[in-house]
Amino acid sequence: MRTSTLVSITRSLAPRRPPREAGRSRRRAFTAQGKIAIGAAGVGLVALTLLSAPWLALPDPNQVDPPQRLLPPLSPGHPLGTDELGRDLLSRLIWGGRLSLATGLAATAGALLIGLPLGLFSGYLRGATELVAMRLTDVVLAFPTILLAIAIVAGLGPSNLNAIVAGIVVGFPFYARLVMGNVLSLREREFVLAARSLGAPLGRVLGVHVLPNTLQTVVVGAAIDVGAKIIAMASLSFLGLGTQPPTADWGVMLASGREFVTTAPHLATLPGLGIFFSVGLLNLLADGVSERVSVRREAV
Repeated sequence: MRTSTLVSITRSLAPRRPPREAGRSRRRAFTAQGKIAIGAAGVGLVALTLLSAPWLALPDPNQVDPPQRLLPPLSPGHPLGTDELGRDLLSRLIWGGRLSLATGLAATAGALLIGLPLGLFSGYLRGATELVAMRLTDVVLAFPTILLAIAIVAGLGPSNLNAIVAGIVVGFPFYARLVMGNVLSLREREFVLAARSLGAPLGRVLGVHVLPNTLQTVVVGAAIDVGAKIIAMASLSFLGLGTQPPTADWGVMLASGREFVTTAPHLATLPGLGIFFSVGLLNLLADGVSERVSVRREAV
C-alpha cells in the first residue's frame, strides 16, 4: 500500500509536458513511423528485385544485337527498350543495380570498419591517440571528397575494386568523428565511470557499455552514407574510373546514354531514375529512424 501511494505521489509531482508539446511529439512519432514504413518497403522491394536477378527470365545484359539497337520502351521482347548496341535495358538496369548497390555497400562497410574503432579508441583514450586520429581525418577532409576519390583511382588504376578503396579512404573520417563525438559524452556518464571504478578491463568497458550506446547514431549515419556512396561509385563509373564496360553499372549506363539524350533519352533516364529512387528511399528510411530516435530521447 505504501509503495503504490509513493508511486502515485511521485507521478503527481513529476513535471508534465504541455498538451501542445505532447501532441507535437505524437505527430512527429507518427510521421517518423510513416517514413520508416515507406522507406523500408521501398528499399526491401528494390533489394528483392535486384537480388532475384539470377532467377528472373532476363537475357544476358551484355548480349549485343545490332539490328535491335535503340528500341524504345514497350518494344516486343524488350519492355524498357534497348541501348546503342541492342542490349536489353531491363536486364542491364537490374544487373547494373546489383553492382551499384554492392559497391556502395562495400565502400560503406569498409569505411565503417575503419572509422568505428578509430573513433571509439580516440574518443575514450584521448591524449596522443585522439591527436593522431583527428589529424589523420583532418588530412583526408582537407581535400574535396570526389576529387580525392578521383585522384586515388587514377593512381591505382581504373577498376571497380579501386573505386571501392577510394570510397573507403574518403569515407572513414565521417564515422571516426561521428563515433568520437558520442564517445566523448559517454565516457563521463555514471555507468561508464562505475564500470571503470570496479576495475573492468578496457575491452569490456568499450564493448559492453560504450559501443552499444553509439550504435543507433552509427546505423542512421550508415543508412545515409550508403546513398552517398552509391552516388559516388556511379560518378566514378560515369567518369570511366570505376566499373569498366561492357559490365552493366548505373554509372556506366549513364555515361553511354549521354550521347543519345536527344534521340533515345530512356538510355540515360532509366539508370538516373534507379539512382534517384534508391538513394531517396534510403534517405527516407534513415530520416524516419533518426526522427524516431530523437522522439524517444525527448520522451525519456
